[in-house]
Amino acid sequence: MADQRNEPVVVIGLGRFGTAIASELTRRGTEVLAIDESVKVVQGLSGHLTQVVAADCTDIATLRELGVDEFYRAVVAVGTDIEASILITSSRVELEVEDVWAKAITSHHGRILERVGATHVVFPEREAGERVAHLVSGQLLDYLQVDDDFAIAKIHPPHYVVGLPLGQTKIRSKFGITVVAVKSGDEPFTYAAADTELAYDDTILVTGRVNDIDRFVGMT
Repeated sequence: MADQRNEPVVVIGLGRFGTAIASELTRRGTEVLAIDESVKVVQGLSGHLTQVVAADCTDIATLRELGVDEFYRAVVAVGTDIEASILITSSRVELEVEDVWAKAITSHHGRILERVGATHVVFPEREAGERVAHLVSGQLLDYLQVDDDFAIAKIHPPHYVVGLPLGQTKIRSKFGITVVAVKSGDEPFTYAAADTELAYDDTILVTGRVNDIDRFVGMT
């Protein structure tokens, strides 16, 4: 199978979520066809995106005329209009688009999108809410949940591990997490090793199960 990592992408729906995806893909050098039903939205983005078109995204014939059926990957970023989101996603089979990422508002919406053809369903509002919930405690500097029960967190080291080689702290056996990288001051992150010694002002990246990270952070 050919490498599909930098294939052109069609982004359908140019609200905040869709625009952010289309803009970032464009910035990274990926060819993007961006489509939205609003002429006003398209006009506002015409100077920022190379290919941006106003069209009825729920009409398969229109999508075919725009060449959507020639794309390997599509993002259906329509969210608030659930009916349109489902109709557009369901066109995946007829248009033979292999890889479809679809935005969902609710769990029920997400299940329907999966049934009608989405290969990936994302919940940007819910995921952002979960991330912020972990950050508002003030103990985490950043947080990314990468699976249902696994995450990466950026924190300052707990006081009891400062000044000791990581291998002697037994963090992994005590908490089930791993310190993977450390950053001192303005220096870039470097991989952590057994002989790495942490300072109070260091920033560390830890990985592990969500509950284990929460328990470890509670010790800071």
